[in-house]
Amino acid sequence: MVSNSWHSVRETFTRDGSLNIAEVALDRQIAAGHGDDIAIRFLRKTGGVESISYADLTSASASFASALVAHDVARGGRVFSLLGRVPELYVAALGTLRRGAVFTPLFSAFGPEPIRTRMEIGRADVLVTTASLFRRKVASWAEQLNNLRLIIIIDGEPQDAPAGTLYYSTFIQAGAPDYPAVATAPEDLALIHFTSGTTGKPKGVMHVHEAVVGHHVSAAAALDMRQGDRYWCTADPGWVTGTSYGIIAPLTHGVSMLVDEAEFDPRRWYQVLADERVNVWYTAPTAIRMLMKAGLDLTREHQYPDLRFMASVGEPLNPSAVLWGQEAFGQPFHDNWWQTETGCIMIANCPGQAVKPGAMGKALPGVEAAVAAQNDPGKQLDIDQVGELVLRKGWPSMMRGYVDEMERYERCFSGDWYQTGDLVKRDADGYFWFVSRADDVIQSAGHLISPFEVESTLLAHAAVAEAAVIGLPDDTMGEVVAAYVAVNPGYQWDETLQRDVMAHARKRLGPSVAPRSIECLDELPRTRSGKIMRRLVKARVLGLEEGDTSTLERVEHD
Repeated sequence: MVSNSWHSVRETFTRDGSLNIAEVALDRQIAAGHGDDIAIRFLRKTGGVESISYADLTSASASFASALVAHDVARGGRVFSLLGRVPELYVAALGTLRRGAVFTPLFSAFGPEPIRTRMEIGRADVLVTTASLFRRKVASWAEQLNNLRLIIIIDGEPQDAPAGTLYYSTFIQAGAPDYPAVATAPEDLALIHFTSGTTGKPKGVMHVHEAVVGHHVSAAAALDMRQGDRYWCTADPGWVTGTSYGIIAPLTHGVSMLVDEAEFDPRRWYQVLADERVNVWYTAPTAIRMLMKAGLDLTREHQYPDLRFMASVGEPLNPSAVLWGQEAFGQPFHDNWWQTETGCIMIANCPGQAVKPGAMGKALPGVEAAVAAQNDPGKQLDIDQVGELVLRKGWPSMMRGYVDEMERYERCFSGDWYQTGDLVKRDADGYFWFVSRADDVIQSAGHLISPFEVESTLLAHAAVAEAAVIGLPDDTMGEVVAAYVAVNPGYQWDETLQRDVMAHARKRLGPSVAPRSIECLDELPRTRSGKIMRRLVKARVLGLEEGDTSTLERVEHD
């Protein structure tokens, strides 16, 4: 059984003072005699299956790491991936870490502007992508990125690779399959994950190699992960969940991971659960709600005797979804809570604990969580009082900063406490219950979407004078992005202009970030200093109390 002590796991993973995530995830399994075990089973869109053993994944990632060296990618270099769930993504991630470089996955559904912004902030040296994604989303601006000097294309034939790019097989041939893991220090930068705030550009959250200690321990404590399990995490590696619990943690436990290349389809998912004899399933509330909509008849076309544990993350899991799990599978879904900034699960409905439908769960062993007054983070609140969730800093996977924004990082802390920005309450049994975000960030189908980023794109359209972007409740997605705009003089808002602005947003942001609806208002509520008040827009749209409007700009009419 894995110890809940971060200290003891850290000692186990550290070798002569060094700690490298790829070595922990792969080399330890080889040393323990698990080289022939299946590390990943890739389920292709077309129905084929490709199995990769721990030994094969180790040699492939070593070749990738060695090829980075051959192409002069230094230790600490920045490698970005823009890929779907394909084998090359996992090889690139582990090879980058093995090299001692820094890995950043990007969500392939992003449009050109979110991709460019993140690559600029993260100072990407290398991009691994497909020919299609490169042509559609990167080619028009790639030469303008000062740091970017190597673009690797994973598909097609070498002679067909776009100009200025390198074909994957050509790149990998320069590597050696026995390249050893670089002796990185526990505090060396390993991963950058981007997350959205309500103002400014996306935040590049920095995690170090020691984060693997938090990944490993939390996977055992919150997900009941065990050596030899058949495990399915449905999260795309473009999200932090798809990296922490879709790549790193499972491999450190010696499980066989399932990776489905296809998009969501209820019938296919049930078949995967049954045919692949999944033991542990980690998915998202949006997916659960979509399965619920498909009906129990579809669920009951299969049996799932091997399914031992089901968990959910990404947004609050509504009580009906927890109870539906019991009806559909004979066991509840176990909700848990964490953030890109925390790096690993912090609060969970753990195995063996009673599940309270709608609750986030209890703090994991070693995690000290409290509810604090919003205007006084040092003041802890009593049972059932709503306040901000705060965590005592010091856990292994805690972020070490935001890229080039240390002041912004430092503002996240009040003394020894990390301020999460989530409003919660805690009951007498120690269970935490999510209430809302303290800011305007939008949670849609597991994405954290910055209103500012969407507003900035809308304002780039010649017709749009002002924009306010909010999240509206949605039974399936949690929230959907809705935009409200005012137009410049000389433009008339009509169906044609609405379609044009919508197309502009979708082209530049991608369908997962762009608004689902755009409406025109005569004027948007703003403060006297000129700041548009998203809170009031949302209150008026939903018919809620407007609250304090003392700072609202008063417009005098003749």
